[in-house]
Amino acid sequence: MTTCRLFIALAVALLLPACSTSAQAPKPVAPGDVVATVDGVPISLADVDLIAMQESVSNFGSARLVQALYLARRAALTDMVASRLIAREAKARGMSADALERQEIKGKVKGVTDADVEFWYQTNPSAVQGRPLAQVREPIRSLLSEQRTSEARNQLIEALKAKTKVTMTLEPPRQTVATAGHPTKGPNNAPIEIVEFSDFQCPFCQRANPTVDQVLKTYGDRIRFVYRHYPLPNHQNARPAAEAAACAHAQGQFWKYHDQLFSAPDRLTDADLKRQATTVGLDAVKFNTCVDSRATKAAVDQDVKDAAAVGVSATPSFFINGRPLEGAQPFEAFKELIDEELAARK
Repeated sequence: MTTCRLFIALAVALLLPACSTSAQAPKPVAPGDVVATVDGVPISLADVDLIAMQESVSNFGSARLVQALYLARRAALTDMVASRLIAREAKARGMSADALERQEIKGKVKGVTDADVEFWYQTNPSAVQGRPLAQVREPIRSLLSEQRTSEARNQLIEALKAKTKVTMTLEPPRQTVATAGHPTKGPNNAPIEIVEFSDFQCPFCQRANPTVDQVLKTYGDRIRFVYRHYPLPNHQNARPAAEAAACAHAQGQFWKYHDQLFSAPDRLTDADLKRQATTVGLDAVKFNTCVDSRATKAAVDQDVKDAAAVGVSATPSFFINGRPLEGAQPFEAFKELIDEELAARK
């Protein structure tokens, strides 16, 4: 299983979370167009679709049709490239492809022990959502085994790619998300732009914050991070918090206030919002006037409207150079897309 599909399988099996309440078409590609080459041998879109169109839509979670189609094609293309690389290497070694995989993949994967399962269970309480260990032991064991096999296969494929010229030109669908005037971190000319639509009352947005911090620390000035509001209607304090944060932005103190709100998600009443403003050093009179008059309502309304236009229906939702990533995803999911984008710009 490819890395992309492994993340999807983990999400489906363990309910990767997001708070819930128009995808842009990729550049048209004809069936005969080449979307990858392995050692100069082409792979056409028609070749890919023979496999991709057999995929179940459930493999791609809640992805919209255009994104699901891309994910299916990408997974099929990745597997086709891997198969060709393995077949090429097996021929060079004078052995079958199956024998090579047994030797280099299955032979190098350590078995999953009960201790491994118990450790994962203890360190991922939110993923199992309170279910007893006995109920999830075998699904966790299967996931860990599949993950280890996938990692071993990926290591082999990366090693083979280093010896063979491989190009992949399948273009992902992208959204154009407006960012002017919104809170940002990082340089304007960064090669990677990440836009987040978030909700201060959403527990999964709070859970995603440390991952976002890890991304920003890992990639530094290569990331421009933009925050936009998407308060969900079923979170009664989310809209007032969003408008209050926009008032903080008007005083140039958005990020301090943002961090303060996420540090105390159970304190988002009107009185709390005003108290938090003084904690981070905002001008209380200006802030209270801004909040009481709802001076930023139109700005938050525009965020919600723009979110709907690009297909956002849950929080947190991210766009990495226009490519959607939904939910409280692990760091590896961000890294995969960011590294692909950086490689494409070399």
